[in-house]
Amino acid sequence: MAISKTNLDPNQVAEKKTETSGRKLKIGIIGTGWIADAHMESYLNMPDVEVVAGADLVPGKAEAFFKKYGVEARCYNSDVEMIANEKDLDGVSICTYNCQHAPCAIHALEAGINVMLEKPFTVTLDEAVEVMKAEKKSGKILTIGFQPRLDPNMQQIKKIVESGELGKVYYIQTGGGRRRGIPTPFGTTFIEKDTAGIGALGDIGCYSLDMVLNAVGYPKPLTVSGYKSAHFGKNPKTFTESGRPAEYANIFGVDDFAAAFVRLEGDIILDFRIAWAMNINTPGDTIILGTEGGLRIPSTDCWNGSVGGEMTIYKNVAGLETETKLPILHDSRDLFDKKIRSFLDSIIDPSKGPTVPSGQIIYNQAIIDGIAKSHELGREIEVVIPEI
Repeated sequence: MAISKTNLDPNQVAEKKTETSGRKLKIGIIGTGWIADAHMESYLNMPDVEVVAGADLVPGKAEAFFKKYGVEARCYNSDVEMIANEKDLDGVSICTYNCQHAPCAIHALEAGINVMLEKPFTVTLDEAVEVMKAEKKSGKILTIGFQPRLDPNMQQIKKIVESGELGKVYYIQTGGGRRRGIPTPFGTTFIEKDTAGIGALGDIGCYSLDMVLNAVGYPKPLTVSGYKSAHFGKNPKTFTESGRPAEYANIFGVDDFAAAFVRLEGDIILDFRIAWAMNINTPGDTIILGTEGGLRIPSTDCWNGSVGGEMTIYKNVAGLETETKLPILHDSRDLFDKKIRSFLDSIIDPSKGPTVPSGQIIYNQAIIDGIAKSHELGREIEVVIPEI
């Protein structure tokens, strides 16, 4: 499903930004495919930004991308070439396929460039650790592209948990899914092993994990018992029914479904499931159970990191079973604009720090990595995160 964005009034955006004393931040875009459009549209909404360069491995792709937006920029055939020639970049958006997230982020950080890295963080935990080592050595900003965290409804979930209204959280059920939603509208980079590395787990599973882990303070994962499959991705009918080539099934090399039972620090159990395709409309609502109350977060028909309807808090008050409905909160600002703005503000004032820090998302990545490893081994595994 393509991302559609509506341009904001520049005056509205300006109210939310940190002033730069007239200097425009110089930005490069690495990878000019699908998600890069949303990044470019947001940068174009920011009066203190100039997108000056781009890189893509496909010859001519970067040139066509900038021409579409009427932006004059220098184009390169690799991130290495771009970084070697662009000496005054303030930041880069990394919009490549998953398997290039780690090397591109490391190249940029080692060159002293701030990084907005699209989700998922990386493919493996080992890759994430190497990126964080480069981040630590560079002293530059690294933020991960989890824009749903900026949704006021997502922030409300965290506020509810932190308020103590639920008491001690001990169990979380979360996940999401699409009845049919394997992402192949622009080719096969999302489903090939060599480019994507992971499937539904990384594409939408990371969002689901962030929603609940951020709410409970990102506790460290201790053990994972995981499962993944590709029953739909390996079936030619899945693609022919949606007007895609049957041959896509032959090259499908990632997961289209995953589930896990995760033990977290603080004696919290996480019951997780995610799907690109399944024979049901939803794998269930997100549920956070605490000793004093419970929170239900409705699922969506096509999971993309959002709340599917009014949330409900369940409590017992003076012996009465009560239910409190929470109205959906609306924000006129585009989430992608908010994500990009927060990245730019952290460049201008590094003391702000990244909005979505790697120190949190390493736990998200450890769970994803743990699910894959547990499935391959056929047993529960201990999660071990190296010292960085």
